[in-house]
Amino acid sequence: MSEMVRLTCPMGRKRAELWSGAVLALAGAGGAAAAYAGLWGLPEQGALHWGAAALGVAVLAAGLGLLADGLRLRVPVLEVEDGEFRYTRGRYIVRIPFADVGSYYVLRGRTRSLGLCDVTGRPRQFPSVQGRRASRPYLPLTGLTSPDKVDAFMSTAGIPPRSDRSLTSGR
Repeated sequence: MSEMVRLTCPMGRKRAELWSGAVLALAGAGGAAAAYAGLWGLPEQGALHWGAAALGVAVLAAGLGLLADGLRLRVPVLEVEDGEFRYTRGRYIVRIPFADVGSYYVLRGRTRSLGLCDVTGRPRQFPSVQGRRASRPYLPLTGLTSPDKVDAFMSTAGIPPRSDRSLTSGR
């Protein structure tokens, strides 16, 4: 296979955190500025005035925190190019020669995952995405990733689905 096949997983959480963080940051900045400028009709040196300003600053800080966390989230990308299967999520990269990938299966659930099997049908083990020492037999995708899109991507890449769908076959 000489051409590149690519699937970028949708990340709803990233979008939600970015948008809600931006809205909270703007609301907090506007509220703090309005309280500081005295636009709410509160007494200038009263406790309500400074309380409203502190609340605006707290909402601004929460919004900036959500923005930072949203920017930090990485979207998983699946690629097949030049005889190599790649899974990329931020700095975590898995590269497998295309000839070593025998089949695949999709684990359904809140966060979908992709499992790859070698040519003998045994699930491959991958290092943990979080940097821990444990290994796992799947690559995490996102909850919004459609299993049908993963099936279409894998069939386009030429990787067949696992014929034995039972993960507890007793082997």
